[in-house]
Amino acid sequence: MTHPGTTLRKLLSERAVMCPGAWNGLVARAINSAGFQSCYISGGATANASGYPDIGLISLTEMCRTIREVANASGLPVIADADTGYGEIESVKRTVVEYDRNGAAGMHIEDQEFPKRCGHLDGKRLISVEEMSSKVSAAATNKVHPDFLLIARTDARSVDGLDAAIERGNAYREAGADMIFPEGLHSEEEFKAFAQGCPGLLLANMTEFGKTSSIHFDTFAEMGYQLVIYPVTMQRVAMGAVTKCLDQLKAEGTVDGFVDSMQTRASLYDMLAYTPGEEWTFPK
Repeated sequence: MTHPGTTLRKLLSERAVMCPGAWNGLVARAINSAGFQSCYISGGATANASGYPDIGLISLTEMCRTIREVANASGLPVIADADTGYGEIESVKRTVVEYDRNGAAGMHIEDQEFPKRCGHLDGKRLISVEEMSSKVSAAATNKVHPDFLLIARTDARSVDGLDAAIERGNAYREAGADMIFPEGLHSEEEFKAFAQGCPGLLLANMTEFGKTSSIHFDTFAEMGYQLVIYPVTMQRVAMGAVTKCLDQLKAEGTVDGFVDSMQTRASLYDMLAYTPGEEWTFPK
């Protein structure tokens, strides 16, 4: 079988790729059904779905279970968040192997100290360039498959400034990262400057309610970003609807006002490729 990293690299060589976030298999199937060609697993969204904040509490085992579920359900190449690599060098080595074995096309690790913070919050602390470069090098050396996409994220913009982020991006690329992920940039001008200062494969994070202003996907592509993730967007949409529906049910004893916006049973079955009364075939 073709490695998902090989599939994703081919897509990236042809055009920029939109990568919406999934936190379970059903959302992953919806992403596939909508016609997207890749999906993303956010550590923050996975933590939120388990009832935790995004402070590094999700374990390697929990993330691998989610990767396996999302990859199997979607059939798409999956990029997965690996936070700080779940520890030091030996943990990073294990992470790159386990993510690959569980079906990921690639992963990103970041240069924050543990416990990490959401990339769009203040008060982050960074490990040294040398320590992060060693993590990147260890991950690159221990890939199971050469096309597994190793992405290095730097949170330096909000700590030491844009120039420091560019310097770190170049250092991580030299250490073996296939792609660089500059987190927490503020504007198109900063994304342009980063792309010019750190040439090569780049990932942009288009999240809501954070440091980054709303930027259109086509603009990211024009600036030289090959992969654009929307990590928590679908979860925020879903939970916004869930909380409003719960409020109405509590207050009025009925959800009649929400029926028209619900996914129908027929639509769900279609998404799951399920016909009642007929044998269901597992996705391949």
